[in-house]
Amino acid sequence: MDKINLLVLVTVISLFISLFLAFFLFTVKAKYRISNSLFAIFLIITAIDISDPLINLMVNGPSNLGMIRNTLAFLQIPVFYLYVLSVCYSDFKLRPKYIVHLLPFLIANLVLLPRFYMVDVASKINFILNRQNMIELKFNHILFHIQIVVYFSTVFILLRKAKKLYLENYAGTNINSYNWLFQFTGVLTTIYLVVILKNIFKFSDYPYISEWIRIGILVFQLFVICWYLYKALNNPGLFRNIDSKLKLVSDLILEEKKNEQLAVKEEDYNEELLKLQQYMVEEKPFLNPSLTIQDISKGISIPVRDLSVLINHRLDRHFYDFVNTYRIENAMDILKDVSKNKVTVLEILYEVGFNSKSSFNTAFKKHTGDTPTSYRKNLQNSDL
Repeated sequence: MDKINLLVLVTVISLFISLFLAFFLFTVKAKYRISNSLFAIFLIITAIDISDPLINLMVNGPSNLGMIRNTLAFLQIPVFYLYVLSVCYSDFKLRPKYIVHLLPFLIANLVLLPRFYMVDVASKINFILNRQNMIELKFNHILFHIQIVVYFSTVFILLRKAKKLYLENYAGTNINSYNWLFQFTGVLTTIYLVVILKNIFKFSDYPYISEWIRIGILVFQLFVICWYLYKALNNPGLFRNIDSKLKLVSDLILEEKKNEQLAVKEEDYNEELLKLQQYMVEEKPFLNPSLTIQDISKGISIPVRDLSVLINHRLDRHFYDFVNTYRIENAMDILKDVSKNKVTVLEILYEVGFNSKSSFNTAFKKHTGDTPTSYRKNLQNSDL
């Protein structure tokens, strides 16, 4: 099989999977349809971007539509950014202000107007043949590289903040979803860094290296798209979004210092802590796998802001870890109970408020230094 046939085959498979997944995301019933739609649009733009080997077989020579297809890459990263934003925050809505993300795409096409879009076919061919000397293409590549750096830096900062907000305010056991999104962003960042390298060679004295890198990207993207499909089908509701109005505890502390306010007096702090601990032991709210700091705030009549400072700042623990401690302590009691030897670890993790075996094992080992299964075996051996 020669290089062209291989590229066409890889392209056809990638296009089929991308469009199938986009269709799935557009049609699947889900609570957060905006997130699914944005990811579907991202996949469609990606599909158009990687269709180059197939398009070259069907179209001879440069065209306006062909150039617009190339500049769609300027929309790919902004759509991904909006997707991440919609996943992180449950109150996300598409607003008119987001039109600003179209600017790089519009600028890239405007600079091409005089010497490409508004000229005849012969001039278009000459433009492409002399692309290494065309200032418009060099400008667009620089603009694209700046866009990559700015957007991916922003996405990583956004994810870091969102994950911290989740840990400070939620105790759901699907924190691994954020790890997947970090992985997703990391993979895309790697691809785009390779694209930057490809573009550098494209305008150098070694354009053939750029071509080989392009082929490598197309093949690698097939595996990445298959990974998207696997994740989407196995986790149709990957994320529990957070409220964008929530503030980090560090920001709350800074606000109190600026306003010259003490968070709470020492006696108030001890009283609230006692009230919180008593509520956790007696009412066992941690058995709710989707527990939030707002739920506990209502249960003990302490404002969310004060409760957040109490747990995340005063106790110096994330709310997520604070709640999981009670879940693990409860699980340890069940494992110690000889009358419950036949209760499986899977049954226990659901009983104490977890809904993921991996999350339970991670939290249990963090708390005890051992896995639940080993912990139970050690207890049984010590009784012999």
